[in-house]
Amino acid sequence: MQCPFCNAADTRVIDSRLAEDGTQVRRRRECAVCKGRFTSFERAQLTMPYIVKRGGSPEPFDEDKLRRGFESALYKRPVSPDAIDHAIESVMRKLRKTGEREVPSRQVGEWVMEELRDLDHVAYVRFASIYLSFEDLNAFREEIDRLQHLPTAEQRRSQLSLIGAADTAQNPAPETPAVVRRTKAR
Repeated sequence: MQCPFCNAADTRVIDSRLAEDGTQVRRRRECAVCKGRFTSFERAQLTMPYIVKRGGSPEPFDEDKLRRGFESALYKRPVSPDAIDHAIESVMRKLRKTGEREVPSRQVGEWVMEELRDLDHVAYVRFASIYLSFEDLNAFREEIDRLQHLPTAEQRRSQLSLIGAADTAQNPAPETPAVVRRTKAR
């Protein structure tokens, strides 16, 4: 990789680590000429599905558009940029996981609302008011009431761990029989 300081072509990797939940590789590099150090990131180049708009027309997935949606909902809210990046990556991971060539925009909107619900309730209501086309104050009230009765992200996580523990208790892993080695007498 070319050095960003002196444009020399000879740089070497001095450290590699996984980043972003294993979806990226972070590499520390050093230039052989000027001894400058810098960081590079590698990510697999995966084809994202097309997003089918409400009118039925497909358009290429646009990560910047997704980011703008999150940032406008989270404007002046106490949410870290890392948390926003993680939420965006989560939506993109779900998109890739579908394995479909086209995904309805409605599904993407639902995933964004799930992420916002876990990040910040005010941002969730902001996004939902536009996404769900709230007509009046009662629509806001109904959504806020629904939001208040849903389990929090922490509660959902703890419920999942309890479900996993219950499954393990009901269906313990079968014991593996001891392996007996037989050797031929020579």
